[in-house]
Amino acid sequence: MKFVDEATIYIQAGKGGDGCLSFRREKFVPFGGPNGGDGGDGGSIFFQADPDLNTLIDFRYTRIFKAQNGQPGMGSDCTGRGGEDLIIKVPVGTMIYDADTNELIGDLNKPAEQLKIAQGGFHGLGNARFKSSTNRAPRQTTKGKPGDECNIRLELKLLADVGLLGMPNAGKSTFIRSVSAARPKVADYPFTTLYPNLGVVSVGMNRSFVVADIPGLIEGAAEGAGLGVRFLKHLVRTRILLHIIDVAPLDESDPVVAAKKIVKELQKYSPELAAKERWLVLNKLDLLPEEMREARCADILKRLKWQGPVYEIAAISGEGTQALCYAMMDYLEKTKMDVIPGDRDVSE
Repeated sequence: MKFVDEATIYIQAGKGGDGCLSFRREKFVPFGGPNGGDGGDGGSIFFQADPDLNTLIDFRYTRIFKAQNGQPGMGSDCTGRGGEDLIIKVPVGTMIYDADTNELIGDLNKPAEQLKIAQGGFHGLGNARFKSSTNRAPRQTTKGKPGDECNIRLELKLLADVGLLGMPNAGKSTFIRSVSAARPKVADYPFTTLYPNLGVVSVGMNRSFVVADIPGLIEGAAEGAGLGVRFLKHLVRTRILLHIIDVAPLDESDPVVAAKKIVKELQKYSPELAAKERWLVLNKLDLLPEEMREARCADILKRLKWQGPVYEIAAISGEGTQALCYAMMDYLEKTKMDVIPGDRDVSE
């Protein structure tokens, strides 16, 4: 299924029912008073985070959502039935914007969390409301108010603990296949990954975390080149970035130059994202002779002036991946936070 992470829809809350103009008509009661009832309130529209949903694909085919109108009032002081509220279910991690003003309305980042987006219209008043000692036969009623309506932009940001970062063909998809049950497409050409993939990594009983694999970045991504910049917003909520570097690229390009390009694009896109905890992962060691591995890794680290955590792996064979996963789990447990990081929007 194609991954859909943005959608624009139109929503309209229900209109309030009109008030009723009615008088009591009963045998042997010649002067029956007003008995027109009020209308019912229009239905409101809520968004609800559903953990069973993964994409916004359903909103590609259904773009108009309307809540039920309130029914008009009736005689005998009967109030019209209120319109039913409409609950629109979206994936956890969905951000809701006003499409016309680009204002952030809400962020549904917890399962079952609800947010009212459009208020239903207020009911109209029947003529029984206007009777008084000086106006015993009022013919005045009010109309129901229209419900709120607006254009809404939905934007999904994946809720992952760890984000994979790197150039095309750095081995991100191979890594996520190696450590989880996710099966993203793997091939020997750039841009194999066209949409984000999530994988759950388990390192023991009740110890697991989620990894997000996004399309690779290229130089100029912050200006719109390539695919990765479109999905960089999914890394905003992660707590660790794994910067995966191909130590033995087939085109014999310089891994250090490629790594610096990634950092540059991150900084241009969002300084907050660039400042996140980032670990260096030197991948594809199996493509180097054993006697060359240590020297190549040392050279890369020296030229990058890298001071943070670094791990050497061969994702295709699983070499070194277990130690990396345990280290990530330990870090996530030590830095556990109640609030999901990255609530500030940096996608614009």
